[in-house]
Amino acid sequence: MKSKQSLFQVAIFLAVITVVYNIIEGIAAVYFGLEDETLALFGFGLDSFVEVISGIGIWHMVLRMRKYGDEHRDHFEKRALKITGSAFYLLAIGLIISSIYNLISGAHPETTFWGIVIAGLSILVMWWLIREKIKVGKALGSDAIISDANCTKVCMQLSFVLLAASLGYELFEIGSIDAIGSLFIAGIAFREGRESFEKANNKDECC
Repeated sequence: MKSKQSLFQVAIFLAVITVVYNIIEGIAAVYFGLEDETLALFGFGLDSFVEVISGIGIWHMVLRMRKYGDEHRDHFEKRALKITGSAFYLLAIGLIISSIYNLISGAHPETTFWGIVIAGLSILVMWWLIREKIKVGKALGSDAIISDANCTKVCMQLSFVLLAASLGYELFEIGSIDAIGSLFIAGIAFREGRESFEKANNKDECC
Protein backbone atom coordinates (compact mmCIF):
# COMPACT_ATOMS: atom_id res chain seq x y z
CA MET A 1 0.00 0.00 0.00
CA LYS A 2 1.34 3.43 -0.96
CA SER A 3 2.15 5.97 1.74
CA LYS A 4 0.22 9.23 1.99
CA GLN A 5 3.17 11.20 0.55
CA SER A 6 3.42 8.78 -2.39
CA LEU A 7 -0.30 9.22 -3.07
CA PHE A 8 0.10 13.00 -3.03
CA GLN A 9 2.97 12.66 -5.51
CA VAL A 10 0.60 10.75 -7.82
CA ALA A 11 -2.08 13.44 -7.36
CA ILE A 12 0.46 16.17 -8.23
CA PHE A 13 1.59 14.19 -11.29
CA LEU A 14 -2.02 13.90 -12.48
CA ALA A 15 -2.55 17.65 -11.97
CA VAL A 16 0.58 18.41 -14.03
CA ILE A 17 -0.50 16.01 -16.78
CA THR A 18 -3.91 17.72 -16.89
CA VAL A 19 -2.31 21.15 -17.38
CA VAL A 20 0.31 20.02 -19.93
CA TYR A 21 -2.18 17.96 -21.96
CA ASN A 22 -4.67 20.83 -22.14
CA ILE A 23 -1.94 23.19 -23.39
CA ILE A 24 -0.92 20.76 -26.15
CA GLU A 25 -4.54 19.97 -26.99
CA GLY A 26 -5.44 23.65 -27.09
CA ILE A 27 -2.60 24.54 -29.46
CA ALA A 28 -3.45 21.66 -31.81
CA ALA A 29 -7.20 22.31 -31.76
CA VAL A 30 -6.91 26.06 -32.35
CA TYR A 31 -4.37 25.55 -35.16
CA PHE A 32 -6.41 22.94 -37.04
CA GLY A 33 -9.65 24.76 -36.22
CA LEU A 34 -8.34 27.86 -38.01
CA GLU A 35 -6.64 25.85 -40.77
CA ASP A 36 -9.75 23.80 -41.60
CA GLU A 37 -12.27 26.55 -40.72
CA THR A 38 -14.10 24.38 -38.19
CA LEU A 39 -15.61 26.50 -35.44
CA ALA A 40 -16.36 23.52 -33.18
CA LEU A 41 -12.70 22.47 -33.10
CA PHE A 42 -11.53 26.07 -32.64
CA GLY A 43 -13.93 26.58 -29.73
CA PHE A 44 -12.85 23.28 -28.20
CA GLY A 45 -9.25 24.47 -28.35
CA LEU A 46 -10.06 27.75 -26.61
CA ASP A 47 -11.91 25.79 -23.93
CA SER A 48 -8.75 23.73 -23.38
CA PHE A 49 -6.79 26.92 -22.66
CA VAL A 50 -9.40 27.98 -20.11
CA GLU A 51 -9.12 24.55 -18.51
CA VAL A 52 -5.39 25.24 -18.07
CA ILE A 53 -6.21 28.10 -15.67
CA SER A 54 -8.49 25.78 -13.71
CA GLY A 55 -5.85 23.05 -13.78
CA ILE A 56 -3.23 25.36 -12.30
CA GLY A 57 -5.65 26.08 -9.45
CA ILE A 58 -6.05 22.33 -8.85
CA TRP A 59 -2.28 21.84 -8.96
CA HIS A 60 -1.88 24.55 -6.33
CA MET A 61 -4.66 22.94 -4.26
CA VAL A 62 -2.97 19.52 -4.19
CA LEU A 63 0.39 21.05 -3.21
CA ARG A 64 -1.32 22.93 -0.38
CA MET A 65 -3.21 19.83 0.76
CA ARG A 66 0.03 17.86 0.91
CA LYS A 67 1.64 20.56 3.06
CA TYR A 68 -1.25 21.60 5.31
CA GLY A 69 -3.93 18.93 4.85
CA ASP A 70 -6.60 21.62 4.36
CA GLU A 71 -9.18 21.05 1.59
CA HIS A 72 -10.78 24.50 1.85
CA ARG A 73 -9.87 26.82 -1.01
CA ASP A 74 -7.43 29.64 -0.42
CA HIS A 75 -7.38 33.08 -2.09
CA PHE A 76 -5.29 31.90 -5.08
CA GLU A 77 -7.70 29.07 -5.90
CA LYS A 78 -10.76 31.31 -5.59
CA ARG A 79 -9.20 33.89 -7.90
CA ALA A 80 -8.30 31.16 -10.42
CA LEU A 81 -11.92 29.97 -10.36
CA LYS A 82 -13.25 33.49 -10.94
CA ILE A 83 -10.83 34.08 -13.84
CA THR A 84 -11.83 30.68 -15.25
CA GLY A 85 -15.52 31.52 -14.91
CA SER A 86 -15.11 34.88 -16.68
CA ALA A 87 -13.12 33.24 -19.50
CA PHE A 88 -15.81 30.58 -19.96
CA TYR A 89 -18.51 33.26 -20.20
CA LEU A 90 -16.52 35.17 -22.83
CA LEU A 91 -15.91 31.95 -24.76
CA ALA A 92 -19.61 31.07 -24.68
CA ILE A 93 -20.63 34.51 -25.96
CA GLY A 94 -18.02 34.42 -28.75
CA LEU A 95 -19.05 30.94 -29.88
CA ILE A 96 -22.76 31.80 -29.87
CA ILE A 97 -22.20 34.89 -32.04
CA SER A 98 -19.86 33.02 -34.41
CA SER A 99 -22.19 30.00 -34.65
CA ILE A 100 -25.20 32.17 -35.51
CA TYR A 101 -23.15 34.00 -38.14
CA ASN A 102 -22.00 30.70 -39.69
CA LEU A 103 -25.58 29.39 -39.73
CA ILE A 104 -26.85 32.53 -41.47
CA SER A 105 -23.96 32.81 -43.94
CA GLY A 106 -23.84 29.07 -44.69
CA ALA A 107 -20.14 28.80 -43.82
CA HIS A 108 -18.80 25.27 -43.46
CA PRO A 109 -15.45 23.59 -42.64
CA GLU A 110 -13.06 22.31 -45.27
CA THR A 111 -12.72 19.11 -43.25
CA THR A 112 -13.33 17.94 -39.68
CA PHE A 113 -10.84 15.06 -39.79
CA TRP A 114 -8.63 16.57 -37.11
CA GLY A 115 -11.65 17.18 -34.92
CA ILE A 116 -12.28 13.43 -34.94
CA VAL A 117 -8.65 12.65 -34.12
CA ILE A 118 -8.33 15.23 -31.31
CA ALA A 119 -11.72 14.35 -29.80
CA GLY A 120 -10.94 10.62 -29.84
CA LEU A 121 -7.56 11.14 -28.17
CA SER A 122 -9.10 13.51 -25.62
CA ILE A 123 -11.77 10.97 -24.65
CA LEU A 124 -9.08 8.35 -23.96
CA VAL A 125 -6.88 10.74 -21.94
CA MET A 126 -9.80 12.16 -19.93
CA TRP A 127 -11.09 8.66 -19.17
CA TRP A 128 -7.66 7.70 -17.81
CA LEU A 129 -7.35 10.90 -15.77
CA ILE A 130 -10.83 10.46 -14.26
CA ARG A 131 -10.08 6.87 -13.27
CA GLU A 132 -6.71 7.69 -11.72
CA LYS A 133 -7.96 10.81 -9.90
CA ILE A 134 -10.86 8.89 -8.36
CA LYS A 135 -8.49 6.11 -7.34
CA VAL A 136 -6.00 8.42 -5.58
CA GLY A 137 -8.82 10.56 -4.16
CA LYS A 138 -10.42 7.52 -2.51
CA ALA A 139 -7.04 6.29 -1.23
CA LEU A 140 -6.42 9.70 0.40
CA GLY A 141 -10.02 10.07 1.55
CA SER A 142 -10.07 13.43 -0.27
CA ASP A 143 -13.43 14.77 -1.43
CA ALA A 144 -11.58 17.61 -3.19
CA ILE A 145 -9.59 15.30 -5.49
CA ILE A 146 -12.66 13.16 -6.22
CA SER A 147 -14.57 16.36 -7.02
CA ASP A 148 -11.79 17.35 -9.42
CA ALA A 149 -12.21 13.98 -11.15
CA ASN A 150 -15.90 14.75 -11.60
CA CYS A 151 -14.94 18.12 -13.12
CA THR A 152 -12.74 16.28 -15.62
CA LYS A 153 -15.90 14.50 -16.82
CA VAL A 154 -17.02 17.83 -18.29
CA CYS A 155 -13.94 17.78 -20.55
CA MET A 156 -15.01 14.33 -21.70
CA GLN A 157 -18.51 15.66 -22.45
CA LEU A 158 -16.98 18.38 -24.61
CA SER A 159 -14.89 15.76 -26.41
CA PHE A 160 -18.00 13.71 -27.21
CA VAL A 161 -19.75 16.83 -28.54
CA LEU A 162 -16.75 17.61 -30.77
CA LEU A 163 -16.57 14.00 -31.94
CA ALA A 164 -20.28 13.93 -32.81
CA ALA A 165 -20.09 17.25 -34.69
CA SER A 166 -16.91 16.27 -36.54
CA LEU A 167 -18.17 12.81 -37.50
CA GLY A 168 -21.52 14.26 -38.50
CA TYR A 169 -19.93 16.69 -40.92
CA GLU A 170 -17.55 14.12 -42.40
CA LEU A 171 -20.45 11.71 -43.00
CA PHE A 172 -23.14 14.10 -44.24
CA GLU A 173 -21.18 17.26 -45.23
CA ILE A 174 -23.87 19.52 -43.81
CA GLY A 175 -22.17 22.77 -42.81
CA SER A 176 -24.68 23.59 -40.07
CA ILE A 177 -23.57 20.52 -38.08
CA ASP A 178 -20.29 22.25 -37.19
CA ALA A 179 -22.10 25.42 -36.08
CA ILE A 180 -24.62 23.42 -34.03
CA GLY A 181 -21.75 21.56 -32.37
CA SER A 182 -20.22 24.94 -31.52
CA LEU A 183 -23.49 26.02 -29.87
CA PHE A 184 -23.43 22.90 -27.70
CA ILE A 185 -19.82 23.66 -26.72
CA ALA A 186 -20.91 27.24 -25.91
CA GLY A 187 -23.69 25.87 -23.68
CA ILE A 188 -21.27 23.66 -21.76
CA ALA A 189 -18.79 26.55 -21.46
CA PHE A 190 -21.52 28.79 -20.03
CA ARG A 191 -22.44 26.08 -17.50
CA GLU A 192 -18.77 25.70 -16.55
CA GLY A 193 -18.48 29.45 -16.08
CA ARG A 194 -21.49 29.54 -13.77
CA GLU A 195 -20.21 26.58 -11.76
CA SER A 196 -16.75 28.16 -11.43
CA PHE A 197 -18.23 31.23 -9.78
CA GLU A 198 -20.42 29.05 -7.54
CA LYS A 199 -17.37 27.07 -6.41
CA ALA A 200 -15.38 30.24 -5.79
CA ASN A 201 -18.12 31.42 -3.42
CA ASN A 202 -18.66 28.04 -1.76
CA LYS A 203 -16.21 27.44 1.08
CA ASP A 204 -17.04 23.78 1.55
CA GLU A 205 -17.03 22.42 -1.99
CA CYS A 206 -13.64 22.09 -3.65
CA CYS A 207 -13.18 21.35 -7.34
